[in-house]
Amino acid sequence: MLKVTKFGGSSVSDASQFRKVKAIIESDESRRIAVISAAGKRNSEDHKLTDLLYLCHAHLTYGVSCDEIFNTIASRFIEIRDELGLSFRVEDEIDAIRKSLNRDMSVDELVSRGEYLTSRLMAEFLGFHFLDARDCIFMDYDGSFDMVKISSAVSEALAEYGNLVIPGFYGRIPSGKVRVMSRGGSDITGALAASAIKADVYENWTDVSGILMADPRIVKNPRPISRITYGELRELAFMGASVLHEDAVQPVRESGIALNIRNTNEPDNPGTLIVERIDGDSKEDGRFITGIAGRRNFDIITVVKHNMDCNEGLRKVLKILDQNNTPVEHISMGLDSFAFVISQAAVGNRLDGVVAEIRNAISPDDIKIRDGIALVAAVGRKMGFRPGISGKLFKALGENGVNIRTIAQDADELSIIVGVENSQYETAVRVLYEGFAG
Repeated sequence: MLKVTKFGGSSVSDASQFRKVKAIIESDESRRIAVISAAGKRNSEDHKLTDLLYLCHAHLTYGVSCDEIFNTIASRFIEIRDELGLSFRVEDEIDAIRKSLNRDMSVDELVSRGEYLTSRLMAEFLGFHFLDARDCIFMDYDGSFDMVKISSAVSEALAEYGNLVIPGFYGRIPSGKVRVMSRGGSDITGALAASAIKADVYENWTDVSGILMADPRIVKNPRPISRITYGELRELAFMGASVLHEDAVQPVRESGIALNIRNTNEPDNPGTLIVERIDGDSKEDGRFITGIAGRRNFDIITVVKHNMDCNEGLRKVLKILDQNNTPVEHISMGLDSFAFVISQAAVGNRLDGVVAEIRNAISPDDIKIRDGIALVAAVGRKMGFRPGISGKLFKALGENGVNIRTIAQDADELSIIVGVENSQYETAVRVLYEGFAG
């Protein structure tokens, strides 16, 4: 068994969290690589070090002193070092960075130092070899990754040193400069490392015990999901569930590696295991809904024209939407009409112009716009094998006064999506959860 572990900012926010990480690593000798984020918030009033580093750069850009902010950052690292009794000379690194602080300093280089210094401390604390991300995470200028070079660098270092700590969030582009990833990039680094060494499991340690079946801000104490497929995870993420970044999932999914989301503060909780497929039935698998997610603020545009060639009309409309950088969420068709759902955020203030272009392109008899729509998805791998599921869902919503404005089901039968009024969004989520998932 070979595992790669990634620890998020909350997992390394102070010395006490460092100790939790060490206990987790030492409890399983198969945990050979640890990918580390920059120290995060210690409490709700605190700041993530990454945010403070971005703030430093903003100050430099506008010619404002960032000394006070930088001193706060330095004190956090020194405090962790001293409380853990480590020997790493943080002050030397801090001084070197301070001498480079000017408006011409690369924001990527500055911000990456949060992961770099946190990882240097963690490597000494664990007794692992420190492998700088700039020496093993190779990125092209367009942000793509060179998996051949990454696999070679990580595998060789693991073979030579036995155990590794790698900073998350950044890598090296062909020019040799540091490039940071999008926020949450440490998840991506962990996935790349797991894929590089063909790990059996990629453990993503954070401050939650896996994925919940519904938004806890809407449903009180929703059940955790113990097992989920990558397909289901993708559907939930697309519909707005707060899960891992797609780029953090793809490398391990393509390599057939299981992904386990765990809680650093509850290490005995098994969390959520994400795999390509799930065979067999457990008590949990008896529920045909795995999770519920949704998003607000969509428009439904219905185009009506008698004796219209709907395929030709739809083709013209899709071209107009593409030219206006407005993706279509769902489409439904009739004999003389078709309707499509678009995000209000995506279309922005271009809606009137888009409608005018559609009128000019196909001369419809009518165009109807229904705004303020929320999409709610019930996601589950077993829905396609159970007759009458859709009817039961629609009946439950109707009995609770939820008016369905549109209906869609994905081709793989992993999700059933309903459009409801924004004002009924939370009611719809609760009805589906309490009736079919709870």
